Formats: sequence, structure tokens, C-alpha cells
Amino acid sequence: MKTSFSIFCAAVVALGLAGCSSAKETLGLNRSSPDEFMVVKHAPLSMPPDYTLRPPSPGAPRPQEQTTSETARTAVFGAQQAQAGTAPTSVESALLQQAGTTGANPDIRRVVDQESNALADRNKSVTDKLLNIGGGGEPSATVVNAREETQRLQQNAAQGKPVTDGETPVIEQ
Repeated sequence: MKTSFSIFCAAVVALGLAGCSSAKETLGLNRSSPDEFMVVKHAPLSMPPDYTLRPPSPGAPRPQEQTTSETARTAVFGAQQAQAGTAPTSVESALLQQAGTTGANPDIRRVVDQESNALADRNKSVTDKLLNIGGGGEPSATVVNAREETQRLQQNAAQGKPVTDGETPVIEQ
């Protein structure tokens, strides 16, 4: 009876601890996989041909490793194009000339900025245009004189004319 009670208590404690994540980590029951994005590939060690070794300086990068930007450039463009500052070959120059890159506008950034600003003004919403939100200067909408507009609409209705006939009275600011 005493042994069954102690087995029962041990089972209750084990079940209670099984639900705790911190207890699982403490006991080493959780599996933790390595983060595949944190793994860095190191270049293999190599022996210099003349076997004259100099001690490494503390904190200096390993000479056989590339920076991440050089590694990315090599992955994208290949080993031949990875070296920055290489002049284009004659075939590449001919291709660039046929593509028309030699006559490129050196002031293209200003032209694109002007076109983008003009397009942004044209693509404003109606409420932005009416309320002049985010813009300085004159509002893009006109204010209609309500009394005179009512009189004009009543005259057009009495004469049988369409509502679009005549000029809309505007309040001058």
C-alpha cells in the first residue's frame, strides 16, 4: 500500500512536470534545432606554400574568408564578375553600345523626380483635392455661391432648360 502510494505520487509529480516547459528544458527533454540562418560557412584551413606562418592578430578577420557582400556578389554574378572595378570586355562594351546606354541622360534623376511629382499631384484622391490635404497653395476646387445657384436652377426649370445651361456662380476669394 505504501509503495503504490509513492508510485502514485511520483506519477502525479512527473505528469505535473511534463506540462512545464521550463522543467522540460531543465531536464533536457526539449529538442532544440539549430537556426539555419545563423550558420556561417567557414573557409577550410590551408597551409601556405612556403610554410612561413605568422601568428594571427587578435580580432582580425580570417584572410581566406570573404565579406558577406563579396559572397553575395559571387553567388549572383559568378566568380568572374564578383571582382568590383573590372572593366567590361569588348563584347560587353559592344552590347552596351547597341543597347543605347552610351547616350544615357546624366540628369535622369531630376527628370524622374519631376515626373513622379507631377504623377503624384494627378493621382490625388478627390477628398485630398477638395480639402487641400498635404498641399500648399491654392485649393484645387472652387466654392459655389449657393443663393445664386439656386436662382439659376429655378430659372432653368421655369424656362424648361437643362440644369447644365448657364454658368455656375462662384464665390471669389
